[in-house]
Amino acid sequence: MLREMKTFNLGWLLFAAVLLISALPFSQASRTKQHKVKTGVFRSPQFVLGPGSVANKLFSNIDFPRGHIALKSFDAEVVDESGNPIPLYDTYLHHWLVLKFYVRKGLENQDISKLNNSDYISGRNSGICQDGALDQFFGLGSETRRTKTHIPDPYGIETGNPTKIPSGFVEIWGLNVHAIDTRGVEDRTGCTECRCDLYNVTKEEDGTPLSPNYDGGLSCCYDGTKCRLKDGFIGIERNLYLQYTVKWIDMNSLIVPVNIYIFDVSDIWKKSRNSTGINSEHNCQVEYQVESCRATGSANDKCIDAKSVSLEMPFGGYLVYGVAHQHAGGTGSALYGKDGRSLCSSIPIYGTGEEAGNESGYIVGMSTCYPKPGTKKISKGETLILESNYSSIKQHTGVMGLFYILVAETLA
Repeated sequence: MLREMKTFNLGWLLFAAVLLISALPFSQASRTKQHKVKTGVFRSPQFVLGPGSVANKLFSNIDFPRGHIALKSFDAEVVDESGNPIPLYDTYLHHWLVLKFYVRKGLENQDISKLNNSDYISGRNSGICQDGALDQFFGLGSETRRTKTHIPDPYGIETGNPTKIPSGFVEIWGLNVHAIDTRGVEDRTGCTECRCDLYNVTKEEDGTPLSPNYDGGLSCCYDGTKCRLKDGFIGIERNLYLQYTVKWIDMNSLIVPVNIYIFDVSDIWKKSRNSTGINSEHNCQVEYQVESCRATGSANDKCIDAKSVSLEMPFGGYLVYGVAHQHAGGTGSALYGKDGRSLCSSIPIYGTGEEAGNESGYIVGMSTCYPKPGTKKISKGETLILESNYSSIKQHTGVMGLFYILVAETLA
């Protein structure tokens, strides 16, 4: 009797399960079945760093998933030849950027930086910055190991769509890695903030004299420069790599594509009128300088430098993901709608130890936003307010106040 009851109960449970599955909406059942996530682990070409030296490389046609796919995440870190993670106090990862290009067929293995302008097209994101600034699809800095990049289902970043690749061109991916070796340097913080005096730099990479008011930033720590070492320090060169893990799924009709927007708090923009109507001209500075509150005479109990900018959203949609990018000294960033409603706040995570991913004094992560679907709608043309806050107890050079968001034009 007990065996018969068990058989009956098992049969009833199986029957109920079948009814439950059949009652699910077709799209939900299909998404569960078709969203098979694939994972690839790749390495950049090597870059060589000795104590105090700087590498700022653009690698062309990197290893990357091919075909018509939807990207789900991109995570990266600096490793040595054996795959050991390198801590930030040895090699500071200023930033890495993943960029899409369309290159004329037959030239895809050439160095992009050496191609004629007619032989490649930037496959930039949907952002508002111009003149090649902030074109990346993914990008982080010292915070890379503890910042979530996962894109929730059913959303994804669509790439490899054959209908969007210009005729006669192929889609390739580039990787920009900017790293600073701070072993044995005189002033580790000053080196990571690219202070010009520590690099003994008075001209930009192209030979243009620096402004007298420019104390530090990207123009002083370009590829091949060297930060001042302590007297007598000798160290070996190392072969390093950016190791990156990409997750993706094959594109299908159930995936909702998202658009990438990157906003810059240092954006200097204006509206102009021409024959096609009113246009916005954006000049994203990418970086700025925070002066000491004591030096400016504005010292207070908190000594916070608060910078903000109002920007117009070129297209509408629903916020899917958001994260800020700041440097050491950052205390947080936020994006607001025109009515003051909070769209996303992103707070830095500072390390407290010595192991890679928890280095004391460095930003090792940024908090992210994953709004409940449909709850954060942004209208086309809506004025957004971006705020970026830094501690101003002391001066900080070359800081950034960027905000990266993913927006879906439609709901799932």
